[in-house]
Amino acid sequence: MAPDPDAGPVIDPPLARAASSGAPGLRVPHPAGPEFRGDCAACADLCCLALALDRGDAFAIDKPAGQPCPNLAPGGGCTIHATRARAGFPGCVAYDCAGAGQKVTAEVFGGADWRETPALTGPMMRAFSAMRRVQELRQVLAAALQLPLGVADRRSARDHFAALTPGPGGWTAEALEAAVTGPRPVQIDAFLRGLSGPARAAGLDRAGVPGDDDRG
Repeated sequence: MAPDPDAGPVIDPPLARAASSGAPGLRVPHPAGPEFRGDCAACADLCCLALALDRGDAFAIDKPAGQPCPNLAPGGGCTIHATRARAGFPGCVAYDCAGAGQKVTAEVFGGADWRETPALTGPMMRAFSAMRRVQELRQVLAAALQLPLGVADRRSARDHFAALTPGPGGWTAEALEAAVTGPRPVQIDAFLRGLSGPARAAGLDRAGVPGDDDRG
């Protein structure tokens, strides 16, 4: 039977016991699974607001961060969604927020919408930027855990992943800010750059820490 791609990494039992000691009960989702895919229907169109666009091959217009895309319908949703590539927006087709949008909308702001509560525009943009960084780091760590790492590296990867996994109540804006401004991203970057063997061959040692550039 083929393995379930959403069931998380398959780890040899001895490694699983050793690696889980630092984060017991932690479940690491598959890096290509739904945990790391955007769900536009569950998001307050945050990428259409928060990201800056540069006119060129990927986008037909220039748009600063914080200005809603002119193709965004007043009630939500893209007015050219079915024809984005033909309309000059192939970058929108290719972009994925790694699940940040729905997490910010549902977990951090309880389903609120910046259009209905304009005072939330800035806070939601900042949380979206932070959540994108967190999700990108978690996805790289999840990918690392798919590889035959040594016991120490596997334990470190799981510990870093656990540190970027919220408690039962989900993320808060304060926790997100602390996650991306504290030492953890730099520590993860150093860990990834120190990987060798299969991890290096997969390019994870060059993944680095995602930047702050809110561009599509």
